[in-house]
Amino acid sequence: MAIDTTSFGSAIASARKELELSQKEVAKKIRKEDGETITPQYLNDIEHDRRSPSSDHIVKQFASVLKIPADILYWLAGRVPGDVTNRTVSPEQIEKAYAVFRKTIKGK
Repeated sequence: MAIDTTSFGSAIASARKELELSQKEVAKKIRKEDGETITPQYLNDIEHDRRSPSSDHIVKQFASVLKIPADILYWLAGRVPGDVTNRTVSPEQIEKAYAVFRKTIKGK
């Protein structure tokens, strides 16, 4: 699947279209923490980068429904996954992790 990774919203929109789903169909499948579904207008706002996902739960829901790896969506949303942030990490570990990440991204 070709995903537009220019922004979180672009990734959501391109994946939704690739799967031939309407905004209404996707909105019915995305549930907030309280169990309520998101509205098509909320999804439209996300796809046009007027809103960001409100929680890790929403990011994971989009990943599952649209078959996009969650880590890609976290990156595009500018978020760090909860399983990483809920840990005690030393400054040295953080620096080392970002150094490896930068090296991988730059391809050097």
